[in-house]
Amino acid sequence: MKKLLSRITSFLCTAESAIIALVLMLIALFPTLEVLLRTAKSGIHGSSEYIQHLVLWIAFGGAMITSRQEKHLAVSAAINSIPVPAKTIIQSITSSISAAVCTNLAFSAFHLVNIGFGPEQKAGIFPIQPVLYIMPLGFGIMAARFITHAPKGIVHKCIAASGTGIAALFAFALQGAISRLIWPCSVVMIIGAFLGTPIFVVLGGMAALLFFNSGGTIAVIPNEAYTMLTGPIIPTIPLFTLAGFILSESRAGERLVTLFNMAFGWLPGGLAIMATVVCAFFTTFTGASGVTILALGGLLSYVLIKGGYTKNFSSGLLSASGSIGLLFPPSLPIILYGVVSHVNIKHMFIGGIIPGTLMVIAVAALGIGNAMKSNAKRSTFDIKEIVSAFLGAIWEILLPVIIIFLFFRGITTLVETGAIAVVYALIIEVFVHKDIHIKNVWAIFLKCIPLIGGVLIILAVANGLSYFIVDAEIPMHLAAWCKENIHSKYVFLILLNIGLLITGCFMDIFSAIMVVVPLIIPLAQAYGIHPVHLGIIFLANLELGYMTPPVGLNLFLSSYRFNEPLTKIYRDVIPFLIALLVAVLLITYVPWLTLGLLNAITP
Repeated sequence: MKKLLSRITSFLCTAESAIIALVLMLIALFPTLEVLLRTAKSGIHGSSEYIQHLVLWIAFGGAMITSRQEKHLAVSAAINSIPVPAKTIIQSITSSISAAVCTNLAFSAFHLVNIGFGPEQKAGIFPIQPVLYIMPLGFGIMAARFITHAPKGIVHKCIAASGTGIAALFAFALQGAISRLIWPCSVVMIIGAFLGTPIFVVLGGMAALLFFNSGGTIAVIPNEAYTMLTGPIIPTIPLFTLAGFILSESRAGERLVTLFNMAFGWLPGGLAIMATVVCAFFTTFTGASGVTILALGGLLSYVLIKGGYTKNFSSGLLSASGSIGLLFPPSLPIILYGVVSHVNIKHMFIGGIIPGTLMVIAVAALGIGNAMKSNAKRSTFDIKEIVSAFLGAIWEILLPVIIIFLFFRGITTLVETGAIAVVYALIIEVFVHKDIHIKNVWAIFLKCIPLIGGVLIILAVANGLSYFIVDAEIPMHLAAWCKENIHSKYVFLILLNIGLLITGCFMDIFSAIMVVVPLIIPLAQAYGIHPVHLGIIFLANLELGYMTPPVGLNLFLSSYRFNEPLTKIYRDVIPFLIALLVAVLLITYVPWLTLGLLNAITP
């Protein structure tokens, strides 16, 4: 019987992965076909609607897979230092919290689909309602998986399963008492956030509590999730993430390391410059996901140590460089910031070029200084070797050039540009360089899905919390209070830097954009801060937060990748943290760094 159940479970999991991988392929295929057919003055009727609803499926289907693989983003620093017996109980409780929130969201999503969408509504030729059942199905399966993945033992499984009962109580029996329970429940949710409860559960749970307390319906949360995920720009997130994964699974990193080593290795600190530039290149495509550290950390660490840098310095530099490309196009955080803030994305791309370069220089400068003290190895300048390395990596170097050209010239939309990036990366790595066997492409899609699902489900539920914040006019009240009590623009900017740095420590950049940006936009307007400048300040601070002790995400990834204690990574990263802090302050207080190039290019 157990073998039969195991086979059925294995079959269902394989089918689940296959369906979602196929959805991801279609998200890349539709925009590509649209570009090709447009040259023949035709197109696919309803193409954008198909793509947007496919993104809905990749979000919830991917989140289901992320739950199955237990890869949801979470702040788990505190749980790692707790003794095993207590740790097991806490994990059972966080599983219960997660099951409760997902169960409530599943019921509210089911209600929304049944009441909010009729059989006459269609996306292209397909009725919308059956497509949208992926939302309650996704939340429901995630709730079940939080229970089944609770620690072993009947007691722990029962604690986890109690979450479904708690959800029912909140939905039907405790509505009248929610005002008395809002603070205790909020405290439990916040404590749970530091003990490993997934970020999307914390955001969704807080949103649900606030809607319960206000007398509203939590169906707003899945409704706002639908609105966010079917937005016209959101397909760029899975597309550019997939393109970055394809590059990271090939030997593109080795070719870029060779090229930039030849180009900069003869300079003092040339290897450090090379490592910083290579990290920036990859992070531009993968976002602040840590993929750069995990994919290239081993190779770059080996090269740096072999070149004369200490292991401490190498791990510090790579921890700092893991998110350093966030201000360059086609950065996913820049795209999402533009969507949420309604700021022109092209302007955000232009505004980020000089600040992004400044942050790269800040990290590379420490490498140069260290190299001059330690007499790190330098290669000889050889133009023939540089040309040879450039020809070896030319196809990867051309990728950002093609993206920028197509998008800024208006030849393709941003979504179409993302699809072309995926197709281009596949052609180059599979057929030109032959680093990836065509049989392994499917495995890359499957490997990429948990990250995509984990990010998109955060955006989905965070939009519900953002809706409540805006609807309650919290940004307006906060702006009025600041204007009345803080009279200096520079004092406000200092407080903004501090607040964003703390936010970057505890929240991933995608949920921070969804939750925090609606709060700070009215504040910036009150002090006359340019919206593009505000966006770059925001992203630069969040980038710094990823490497800020004690819970910056890059620190945990570096500890895992380099097999070093977390406290040692803290020490290694401090010099880079200080250098980047100086760069962030310059970006904040010298608006020209953001706006100079933008004003020169745009009328």
